[in-house]
Amino acid sequence: MNKVDYLRISLIDRCNFRCQYCMPEGEELKYLLSSEILSCSELLILLKEVFIPLGFTKFRLTGGEPLLRPDLREIIEEINLLPETQDIALTTNGYLLTEQAQILYDAGLRRINISLDSLNPKNFDLIIGRKNRNFWHKTWLGIQKAYEVGFNPLKLNVVIIPNINDHEILDLAQLTIDKNWHVRFIEFMPIGNEKLFTEKAWIPSEDIREMIRKKWGLEEANILGHGPADVFKIPNGKGTLGFISQMSECFCDRCNRIRLSADGWLRPCLLNETGQINLKNDLRKGITTEEIRKKVADLLLIKPEINFKERNSGTDSGIYKRTMSQIGG
Repeated sequence: MNKVDYLRISLIDRCNFRCQYCMPEGEELKYLLSSEILSCSELLILLKEVFIPLGFTKFRLTGGEPLLRPDLREIIEEINLLPETQDIALTTNGYLLTEQAQILYDAGLRRINISLDSLNPKNFDLIIGRKNRNFWHKTWLGIQKAYEVGFNPLKLNVVIIPNINDHEILDLAQLTIDKNWHVRFIEFMPIGNEKLFTEKAWIPSEDIREMIRKKWGLEEANILGHGPADVFKIPNGKGTLGFISQMSECFCDRCNRIRLSADGWLRPCLLNETGQINLKNDLRKGITTEEIRKKVADLLLIKPEINFKERNSGTDSGIYKRTMSQIGG
């Protein structure tokens, strides 16, 4: 396996969207109290005294929706100040970027991924669980604003669900022809909304590539990033197309990441709950960071076995206990 040096940090479990692939429709989620979430100071202690000494240098801030976190700017600034930080990125749904894009850029953030699952306003609102609310236009303006303030290139994340947005694949891919934007097609996973997954299933990345190949052609982009995407481009296009194929093309052998939830649970594998550690509880109980670091180091040692031998086992019960927004997607 690759060296595990990339920490995905969920800052909050709340979100202003209720995307179908993330949360079951109509189900009420029990959100964390602010006191249950890792504070900025607790997060920095863990980074400085646990993760960085273990070799972590790359950090991605996620949610829920991280732009709902009041101290987001401070968190970005503080992580940027750490001399070991080689990369810091953020994933957002984009709805609040019209107000916050410049603030994020001024704080030192340079890489941003924005979820955009449809170019049709009605279909977009259906996917995000906000029917007839017209959220698309503000999200699209947020994307434009991010590009204007300097987030160039942008990455757009697209989860493709059969019979919901698969008819928009070519329209979304076309965004990469005239703009230096990176569109990432992500296979739908059985986490967050098991009922929808059972009903709709997923489309293999190769099927999506073949659609694009027939329309414009497709060539390898020979770009290596920090994530699991296989990157291609439309000939003469300015941007790229990435394919994250966790269902059809297992990339466990390339996994270099581990996830920290907003309430402090460290999870070695998105698809598997084996070996989780509650770092927040340890920290608040007064367990030394040296002891916590040893626990994390031990978890990293068993990560390859979890990835390769237990990837498909998921949980002891066979049911994922947390939605994608609660894990930190």
